[in-house]
Amino acid sequence: MAIHERYADAIMSGVKRVEFRKRRLADDIETVWVYATAPVSKVIGRFSVDDIVQGSPQDIWDRFGAVGVIERDDYFRYYDGSATAVAIVVGEAERLPDPVGLDELEPRPAVPQSFAYLPVASSPSAMLAPV
Repeated sequence: MAIHERYADAIMSGVKRVEFRKRRLADDIETVWVYATAPVSKVIGRFSVDDIVQGSPQDIWDRFGAVGVIERDDYFRYYDGSATAVAIVVGEAERLPDPVGLDELEPRPAVPQSFAYLPVASSPSAMLAPV
């Protein structure tokens, strides 16, 4: 999942407890690999998914705004024109000891625009024990 560096670091440090998205992840996703966007442009860690909650942008803000590490105006600007907001509740997060470039994975995945599903063979999972 592509996440701006500021928010990716906040997830890895345990400060950001929810990731906001416009689209829902597949129900069977248990682990999200965090790709920190430029200038980092690497997979920096992963987190387990505790829950996925969908609702109106206002409802999701009321429930999770305090733990989302985003300013209210920025949040509502992101959801402007959207009827639905998705909150991915972050479980245990673990930072990779050495960030991994996408070119180090086989097969090499494309840079995710929002998120992408990786086959097990191309995930950096061998670098960490299970979350």
